[in-house]
Amino acid sequence: FNGFIPISIYPRWNFLLLAINQLVNHLDKVQTMTRAELAPRVIIRTSIGSERPLHPQHQHVGDFSDAIRSMCSTIEVVRLEEPHEIVPAYQKALTRNDGRSTILVEYGDYYNEK
Repeated sequence: FNGFIPISIYPRWNFLLLAINQLVNHLDKVQTMTRAELAPRVIIRTSIGSERPLHPQHQHVGDFSDAIRSMCSTIEVVRLEEPHEIVPAYQKALTRNDGRSTILVEYGDYYNEK
């Protein structure tokens, strides 16, 4: 990747579901498939859709963090519960050198509440 770090942003988990094949079968498995010759470090930012002040209905508020965590061995899923966790989590994702990608999960409701 010549020092570049791909950053992909999905407004909500529900939209990221469309990329689960590439996430689970490609990004997570590329190290195994290449015998560790490729170890991409990708940052994916997504969120759990906000329910307040207006609930967008159930197709926009899913949290699939645990499911993805259970399917991926080279992707760390970080659910950001508190505002003070955000900057350090992004810094770790940006500077890590352990061959892992990172999914950073924010809460849409917290933008108005915390």
